[in-house]
Amino acid sequence: MDTLDEFLQTIDKPEHREKLATVIQTILDRYPELTLEIKWNQPMLLYKENSTFILGFSKAKPHFAVAPEKHTLDTFAKEIEKTGYQMTKMFMKIKWTDEVNYTLLYDIIDFNIHDKKDSRFFWR
Repeated sequence: MDTLDEFLQTIDKPEHREKLATVIQTILDRYPELTLEIKWNQPMLLYKENSTFILGFSKAKPHFAVAPEKHTLDTFAKEIEKTGYQMTKMFMKIKWTDEVNYTLLYDIIDFNIHDKKDSRFFWR
């Protein structure tokens, strides 16, 4: 799998494909300093300056998951809880029927960019 479109085609319902495509494109439009790459068969947003990981996405039948790394999830745990999104150690789950809280996503991305801007590593 090499492209976002190939990844999206693995999502059964067209409305779910469209929702995740919109989320990713909205983020890319707002953050020109990020680039999209498919790694481990999942879309990932990387910081162009140093190719460090900022945010990743995966999908499941009832939701799509946003993975900003554990450190960031821990930092934003209270904000994530307020949205009603479920959280695991490594993921924030957004049900296909949930509204996307872009403010929260932007805060998470801003935090990761600032925190990792001088990183020489892909992961923390």
